[in-house]
Amino acid sequence: MAVIESVSACIARVPLDNPVQFSTRTVNAREYCLVRVRDRDGVEGVGYCYAVNTSGRLLQVAVTDLLAPLLLGQDSWRIEGLWRDMYQEALLQGRAGAVLRALSALDIALWDLNARSVGQPLYKLLGATVLDKVPAYASGGYYWPGKTDDDLAAEMRAFVDQGYKAVKIKVGKLTPGQEAERVGKVRAAIGPDAHLMLDANNAWPDLATALQYMERIEPHRPYWIEEPFSPDDIDNHVRLARASRVPVATGEIEAGRWRFKEVLERGAASILQTDATVCGGITEWRRIAATAASFGVPVAPHAWHDIHVHLVASCPNANWMEFMPDDHIVNLRRLLDRQLEARDGNLLLPTEPGLAFRFDDAAVARYGVTYPGNAGPWVTLQRQ
Repeated sequence: MAVIESVSACIARVPLDNPVQFSTRTVNAREYCLVRVRDRDGVEGVGYCYAVNTSGRLLQVAVTDLLAPLLLGQDSWRIEGLWRDMYQEALLQGRAGAVLRALSALDIALWDLNARSVGQPLYKLLGATVLDKVPAYASGGYYWPGKTDDDLAAEMRAFVDQGYKAVKIKVGKLTPGQEAERVGKVRAAIGPDAHLMLDANNAWPDLATALQYMERIEPHRPYWIEEPFSPDDIDNHVRLARASRVPVATGEIEAGRWRFKEVLERGAASILQTDATVCGGITEWRRIAATAASFGVPVAPHAWHDIHVHLVASCPNANWMEFMPDDHIVNLRRLLDRQLEARDGNLLLPTEPGLAFRFDDAAVARYGVTYPGNAGPWVTLQRQ
């Protein structure tokens, strides 16, 4: 029996070299909740979730005060039961948001621990569909002060020249005409055969606004329009999906299989972007992906390629892996001790056990946040 001996949590705050702009907000730094779960044999699994700019401590406390005590002394292979226990304990504190992100990080660490304990990459433990690589799209196209449309087009063209068959850019910050011009320049730069994904980051308040943009953009043949509205506005997702020829993609900040079931039943999206660090961990991600398969809907998980590469490789209806080739926007990789290799528009699957990475101790020492009352950035609960 793989008895859980300790659970640790740490918040790392990694500033961006240059603040990045979306259609709806600016990000100056990224906070990550890192967790480690160790069994009595000394095998350790790791997991993480994203806390945005300043909310990391909420996640750390959710781990240490609410969820971790349920894991100590338990068998790590009882993963479905542990998920149920944590979810039930958190019913009053949050079935989404910070608490479920904390649950997600712990669930990921449990899967990593179990895969490491048997010496297998996680995608094999989950039941691989492929063993070598998964297709990736290059994600970028952010707004920067002084960045021109020609700069954007050159950025995307460089990805295509590196072998990527698909790219993604941000939209929604500018006027419909300006956005149509941006998208048009990118389409001309990448050619007619590369897929072009668009991400609005919840920019549009209503269907009329969304259609003003989409009618101007549709001639440039986007592969999808991502997060056009607030995630809570399922009605307008449904209406846009019916009104536009461009498929709607959403789900990166959605949590729980029940919410995704509503999205699927109502036809609110043609692609789910379910994020294992948000939705309830790997355990819940697999349930959601299986439900999507029964609706004939593919899954293209949001970001965090170090985790999601294993899920895409073990999910028959996963079609794309989001990949950000550098760390100037999503800088989690500064906290990890190894990086995935990209080749010809694919991410190569790692062969090491588990998730195939660990947290870099020197980086955590540099970026870890020590809150008042704690001896250091890591807070650890031990089995008594």
